[in-house]
Order: sequence, then structure tokens, then C-alpha cells
Amino acid sequence: GITFLRYDDTNPEKEEEKFFTGIYDMVTWLGYKPYKITHSSDYFHKLYEMAVHLIKKDLAYVCHQKLEDIRGFNPPPSPYRNRPIEESLALFEDMKNGKFDEGEATLRMKTTLEEGKQDPVAYRIKYVAHHRTGDEWCIYPTYDYTHCLCDSIEDITHSLCTKEFQARRSSYYWLCNSVDIYCPVQWEYGRLSVNYTVVSKRKIAKLIDNNIVKDWDDPRLFTLTALRRRGFPPEAVNNFCARMGVTGAQVSVDPMMLEASVRDHLNLSAPRTMVVLDPLKVSLVNLDTVTSINLPDFPNEPDKGSHDVKFGPSLYIEKSDFKLNEEKGYRRLTPGQAVGLRYAGYVITLVEAVKDKSGEVVELKVKATPVADAEKPKAFIHWVSDPLDLEVRLYERLFKHRNPEDSNEVPGGFLTDINENTLTVKKAKADKYLQTVKVYDRFQFERNGYFTVDRDTTKNKIVFNLTVGLKEDAGK
Repeated sequence: GITFLRYDDTNPEKEEEKFFTGIYDMVTWLGYKPYKITHSSDYFHKLYEMAVHLIKKDLAYVCHQKLEDIRGFNPPPSPYRNRPIEESLALFEDMKNGKFDEGEATLRMKTTLEEGKQDPVAYRIKYVAHHRTGDEWCIYPTYDYTHCLCDSIEDITHSLCTKEFQARRSSYYWLCNSVDIYCPVQWEYGRLSVNYTVVSKRKIAKLIDNNIVKDWDDPRLFTLTALRRRGFPPEAVNNFCARMGVTGAQVSVDPMMLEASVRDHLNLSAPRTMVVLDPLKVSLVNLDTVTSINLPDFPNEPDKGSHDVKFGPSLYIEKSDFKLNEEKGYRRLTPGQAVGLRYAGYVITLVEAVKDKSGEVVELKVKATPVADAEKPKAFIHWVSDPLDLEVRLYERLFKHRNPEDSNEVPGGFLTDINENTLTVKKAKADKYLQTVKVYDRFQFERNGYFTVDRDTTKNKIVFNLTVGLKEDAGK
């Protein structure tokens, strides 16, 4: 079969081009190319003609009740419901020709939705220029009126939507049949929700307005554009959805389930590299030459490529890979315990810990011994020599509770449920071969996690986002 990508642009006040281009970007990012891209506004003339046809069949009428008078499920019947057909036709023409103020008249359909709402609005007046049709129209159709008719115009066989539209299925069929056109089939499926987040445009806009997140693609969100920026591969998102399947029930999943799918994919596809997130300088007192070491991109599959790194008398290790005081169970560098340098072929032992005026260790002076001549260390750690500076952004969950929109869990509303310190920025050290990376390139930083090049990257500054952590304890 084929699929149309149709933009519902029936409300000129809400249409922003960036959302339309964003939707197309996400559809294509997920690996799908629509058969055809259309807009509801492509059919404004046909939709108007169908509305006239509906009035002529006495199935729609012009109403002058105020919006607040017809809201809800039990408003009083419209006193205009039985007005003559010719009168409604003339008034609808006057609406189109701009003879009424906004809110002074609407076109309503003579039907009742399954949820009990009577006579839904088909057309309303809006004196706002449309981003595609300009000032041609001052009346605009509603989604309830437009959706099914556009499906029919485009010869859609199946209209797939989430369960909340089940209450509109009868009106979908009623409207197509009432204007005497082909009626597609509407199928509903359950929405797949992710815990610890919000996805509505209105609520995300509030997070942005309150400077809690920076934009729609902030990696702490779960919009598709945010997942892409965070580094989630589209294949992993598709695989996750395929495993979850399609069901009529509403399903909520923990973010860890999606992250596990991402981790599985990146484990096979992300080249390995050594990056030090919290650098501590190390000077090798008995080495004075710089050498080049060829490292495999995938240690378990060396045939998949390699890269060269420098190894010299000055390098950096993670601050957490050294402790001045011995601790039971700690396996890395201490004054009395040596540690191996991964890939380098050396074991280092502490000679001196250099401290600043505040007593913080700022440099280690060590002796390097070839692995063959040293006692086997309890652990090997990653390191970086002749480094490239990186900015690395680490993210935590945005919300404290599983359901931040649930008033029982969060009585004060979702804006009161924000975690503190959900973004940590690190000044990291990396191998210089990363200086040619492109936006959205993905890597495994050995012992730290999977990371992706952020769109803030420039020639003078490379930025990485944490995508997901490793399965293993990062302290190993």
C-alpha cells in the first residue's frame, strides 16, 4: 500500500511552517518516504462546496450562539437549528464574504457524536491570513469536518488514528455518507506512552517558556526531534515500536525499555573511542617519547576499521580512576595499587600526587612499566594523550514521577515535578581523530556510555550529548 502525509492546516492561527517541516523531517528520518504530501488547505474549495451540499440537504445550519454557550456535552439546543435551508445558504455565503465578525456565526452539522456532543461546528470565522492561502478565506473548516472528507477526496482506504478518535467514528461515516461521497474505514489503535515525560505541544511549550528546556529538540524531551538530537538511531526506534506491536489498549512503558533498544543497536554500530569526562593530568616520569597506537573501532571485530591515537609522557585519566586513600574493593590507581592503561601496554604506579593550594589533587606523577614486566593489575583504565577538548552534556530524567500529568501523583501540576540538575556540562578530553566528526555521528566512549555529536558543534567547539549509558557499571 501507499501512505499520504497530509498536514491539517485548518486553523490559520496555529499553523507554523517549522512544525510542518519538522513533521516531514521526522517521517523521513524514521526511514519512510510518503507517496504524496498534501494539505487540508488544498481542498478548501471542495470542502466549501460540500458544506453547501450539506445545508441543501438540511443537515447543517448557520448558528449565532456564542462559543461559550455551546461548549461541553449538555448545552441547550440551538434556537437556529430549524431555520430554513435558503436562509442558512444565504448566511453561509455572508460568512464567506466577511459580513460577520469573528464568533458571530458558525456552521454546525446536525449530528451527535458518540461521546454525546451535539451539532459539532463545521466552519468558523477567523480574520487571520493563512500561511498557504493568504487572505482568500475568512471562514475555516474544523478538523471534525475536514478529516474524513479529505480522506475520501484522496481515496484513502484506511484512516488510522488513536483511540480518542473512536468517539468520532460515527460522525466520520455520517459525514461522508451525508455528502454522498466514498467513505473510507477508520481504525483506532492505542497510544504508546512513555513514563516520566509529557508530549503535548501545549505542555512542552510551557517547559520552553519557563526555561526548563531550551527547545522542542531538547534531549531531555521525548519528541522525535529530541530523540534524534540525543542520538537515538531511527532503526532502534522502529525496532522498539515493532516489538511493542499495535494494540487497542493504551500502553505506558518505562524509558529504560526504549533505551535498551537503542543500546542494543549502538552496541553493534557505534565505533569505540576513549574520552575522559573528568580529566586528571598524569605525567609519566620515565617516558619522554610520543608514539602512535592503532586502535580497533570495534575491539571484538577488528576487521571493521581502526584509528590512530597518540601515547606520550603526558596524558589524562578520569578523576574517579584515582583515590588518594585506599578503599576496600577499589580496583584502580591508589598510592599502593597499580593500574593498567588500556591498549598502551603499560602499567602505572604512583610516584607523587601534586596538590593545589586547596588540597585538591591536580596532577599525578607516575612510573610506567611494560605489562610484560609488571604484576598483572586488577583493572585497566582508559586515557587520552595529546587531547582534543570537547563539551559533553549529560542528561538526567526531567521529571521525578512516572506520571507527571497525574494530579494524584503530582497535585501541583507537572511544572512542580521537575528534577534538579537534569543537565551537567563536562569539559572533556578526547583523541584528536574526533576533530572531523559530523552532527549526529555516534560513538561509544569506552567505560562511559554512548554519545552523539550535537547540532551546536562548530569548527571551534565540538559538543557531544549522552545518548544512553552502558549496561555495565561505569565504575568498573
